[in-house]
Amino acid sequence: MLTPGHLSIVQWLSPAFPTGAFAYSHGLEAEIASGAVHDAPSLEVWLANILRFGAGWQDAVLLAHALKGGAGALDDLARALQPCAERLQESAEQGAALARTVSAITGRALPPRMLPVALGEAAGVAAVPAADVVALYLQSFAGNLATIAIRHVPLGQTEGQGVLARLAPLIHRLAGQAAVAPLDALGGCALAGDMAALRHETQTVRIFRT
Repeated sequence: MLTPGHLSIVQWLSPAFPTGAFAYSHGLEAEIASGAVHDAPSLEVWLANILRFGAGWQDAVLLAHALKGGAGALDDLARALQPCAERLQESAEQGAALARTVSAITGRALPPRMLPVALGEAAGVAAVPAADVVALYLQSFAGNLATIAIRHVPLGQTEGQGVLARLAPLIHRLAGQAAVAPLDALGGCALAGDMAALRHETQTVRIFRT
């Protein structure tokens, strides 16, 4: 059932919320520049790998645990898991912006955290099932990156939305798994995505911050 808590989380993850998500490409800008992502099928493969084996899965597990408490220790862990400076910057800056804005509109004192931990701490009082919160987070994450590809591959909007539609079953499945996963399930092997983020740090022409 849709609840006010669901609507709050949708608002916090929407493009209108001032986290500046549009400024971060998660290394996708480097992949587009190299030609590795050049059309809808290559974007779909790249996004699916990031969701299953990279930051998507790791953030999903961290978020699910942050909903239950222990945000301080989880924030330290989230920082330690970042593979490079830009990934740390991306999650830390968006998380701080989310915590700051949620604090301002709710009156709750929320400290700056890494993005999945910040969301988990903010949403922990919303009484929304963990799988729902994680699914909304992963959908927002994938949607932001698809928007970047729509503009800069470029892809048509219909092609980009088609990629997101085809990823929906994967997002739903990962959310359900992450909602009950132990912290021992953390880990990733999206090496190509990590290398793209590292290349982006020294890329000569850059539109996005990461």
